[in-house]
Amino acid sequence: MYQTCMFCKKPLGSNAVVESFPVGRRLAFDAAKGRLWVVCGKCHRWNLTPLEERWEAVEDCERIFRETRTRASTENIGIARHREGLDLVRIGRPPRGEFAAWRYGELFRRRMRMAMLGGAACLVGTGAMISLHVAWPVVIGWASTVGTWPLLAWSSFRTLAKVRVGERGGGDGAVAPESVARFRNADLKVVRLVPDDGGPGFGVEIKRMMRRARFEGEDAGRVAAAIVPHLNGSGGSRNTVQRAVSEIESSGHPSRFLVDLAKREHGNWTGSLGYVYNMRKPTRLALEMSLHEEQERRALEGELWILEQAWKEAEEIAAIADNLILPARTDEFFDRHGMTP
Repeated sequence: MYQTCMFCKKPLGSNAVVESFPVGRRLAFDAAKGRLWVVCGKCHRWNLTPLEERWEAVEDCERIFRETRTRASTENIGIARHREGLDLVRIGRPPRGEFAAWRYGELFRRRMRMAMLGGAACLVGTGAMISLHVAWPVVIGWASTVGTWPLLAWSSFRTLAKVRVGERGGGDGAVAPESVARFRNADLKVVRLVPDDGGPGFGVEIKRMMRRARFEGEDAGRVAAAIVPHLNGSGGSRNTVQRAVSEIESSGHPSRFLVDLAKREHGNWTGSLGYVYNMRKPTRLALEMSLHEEQERRALEGELWILEQAWKEAEEIAAIADNLILPARTDEFFDRHGMTP
């Protein structure tokens, strides 16, 4: 039974309510389709659970939901809070668009609120210094020396995401440090979504300085799913989320939306195309939603080993220390994939 979020690699927590599945503080379930998700308390994304751990837990969740008095329900979705603190989300039969808007809407709105709080905190700090009659030259000098440069250096070079690449499904062995690609804040503005040269899918290309890395097939999906949420850090309003859902529905299916998006023109100042950073906000949100939906589609259509491997890798990657001194043979990995460590 896995304990780590496969997206942010943070612990999912535990509960003492669902004896057959004591993982997580918020569980979402669809009794009709036999699906169970653990909603991460940190990044608020939904972790679909492996098949063999799902059936009895779904029945328990349905029973507990019905027995819980504190609940609110609409025609298609219900939420209940157990007295022990566990949240249960019961999914009925909502249309695809409605379910996507509900499922991802709170996630993106929460990010937007956090971004606004961060901006407000900066304004309050500046106002406090002004109220204390600190001279502007002193404020500017402090910000440019003591505050800004260390913050910029930390922000640019800290690791935002770690992804195992190079093997289909990641393989069955333990995750070796040299098989994990690390992506930093400086990589975000140079991520490109491009058509796959060898198939109908899409590829991901990262070009920074004189080095270039290109990922295709399953690696492209894994890398994009890890990086794009950081480009959507400011979230989006309810209206923006609805526009994102409409973009996906215009292609008919999340997987087709990904292929269509890779063929669109999203250029930067150099004239190069495909840059995710230059996409409209609804399009970037739609991209993140489609990447998540595509991963679950593959798992639910028979490739469940991909799902189980993703959980295992999440826990193993989380255990790899992200030190300033990179592990041995890391340089060989980046040379092989054309990336700068």
